[in-house]
Amino acid sequence: MKEAVIVVPYDGKWQTEFVGIAKQLREMIGDEALRIDHIGSTAVPGLDAKPVIDIQISVKSLEPTTYRSALEVAGYRHRADNPDLTKRYFRETEGMRRTHIHVREAGSWSEQFALLFRDFLRQSEKWRRVYAAEKHALAERYSAPHERDFYVDGKDPIIWKIMQEASRWSKDAGWRPPASDF
Repeated sequence: MKEAVIVVPYDGKWQTEFVGIAKQLREMIGDEALRIDHIGSTAVPGLDAKPVIDIQISVKSLEPTTYRSALEVAGYRHRADNPDLTKRYFRETEGMRRTHIHVREAGSWSEQFALLFRDFLRQSEKWRRVYAAEKHALAERYSAPHERDFYVDGKDPIIWKIMQEASRWSKDAGWRPPASDF
């Protein structure tokens, strides 16, 4: 069953929660994970967010899914119904902390997109405010659990606007992905 979208003020505990989960994932997956990064809104200090920890695991290749068994042993369920073919998607199982795990190929466009989006928002208070305001408006507009997909799709225009700004910033700053969180 889908849950209603709730956007809450930034919570400094999200970083600590990420670290705990990432340590466990690093132990389970080992060197197969080339990077383990905190992504999404909970990775951006000062940004209001849904209280869901998004983690990106970068691997050499999505197939074969040799990392899958380690993630499942750690309690994460593979979501084969995910339509985004640039990643493999895993979710927490019942009783676990709400977590989305995105497994992507190292160096891929989708991996870089998530890191650039995060890093740009970390340095731009203006765009954090704009993004937070849009998320709050969408969460209010699509408050029923069955409207969750409308919230997700409704963020696309602001995400692309932010990415245009992030592209300019990345050129001026000479941005490159920082060292992995784990």
